[in-house]
Amino acid sequence: MRPSSQALQTRWNPGIPDRNRLFYALWTTGLFIVLIWGVYGINEVFELNWRRFGNHPRDWNAWHGVLTFPFLHGDLEHLWNNTATFFTLNGLLFYFYRSIALKLWCGLFLLSGIGLWIFAEGGNHIGASGLIYALAAFLFLSGIIRKSRLLLRVTLVVAFLYGGMVWWMLPIDAHISWEGHISGAASGVILAILFRKKGPLPDAEVYPDDLPAEPLPKWWAEAHPNHPDVIAQREIDATNSPSNDESATSHEGWIDIEYRVIPQPDNPDKED
Repeated sequence: MRPSSQALQTRWNPGIPDRNRLFYALWTTGLFIVLIWGVYGINEVFELNWRRFGNHPRDWNAWHGVLTFPFLHGDLEHLWNNTATFFTLNGLLFYFYRSIALKLWCGLFLLSGIGLWIFAEGGNHIGASGLIYALAAFLFLSGIIRKSRLLLRVTLVVAFLYGGMVWWMLPIDAHISWEGHISGAASGVILAILFRKKGPLPDAEVYPDDLPAEPLPKWWAEAHPNHPDVIAQREIDATNSPSNDESATSHEGWIDIEYRVIPQPDNPDKED
């Protein structure tokens, strides 16, 4: 049986034009990029030694490093690598999760820094890579658990472009903050689960079970008499059709009235 067609309905708000989403994503992403490049440039030109304000794990005298370390970078290569990756991931977040993106971003920013401050073993950690790992983990897992084909495509994009990032969560280089990467990834996983019922909604069923079925075309049924759908249609027609001994067809809400013509007998007293 072929169900009636119905347009795919998602919790993607069609009232927001794509150009507005794109502008929002580019504006918010560009703001953070301008900040980290501005901080790096000012620090280099005036030799302010701002890198000392990084994240110092479990040092109460440097608690502010939880908020400042993502804006600090060691050199241009470090800054450029984080910029390129952040641009893509942050743009995806603010484009596809527009209604909750700002809350998510703030949560990822704080959780990744706090997690690094609690679990890392000493050192001075700088760079936005922890936030980048948080974005990647959120986008990857959220697209899987939300049952949305649109967001699942985002998951595949993240896995294809940045799947190799997982190796830098291992202590393979003493100069790379692998603890910050793990902290960021864990933050993304936590928020993906906590926010799974907020923001974009799952896809609606394309063919719900409660939709009425359309009858098969007569020409197609005659050409395929043994097809299961044709047999099912034939059984339904037989069930709904009236029996042969009924004198009239009954309809729901109608009253059947039968008329009969009774011939009048001849009048013997009638004169010609």
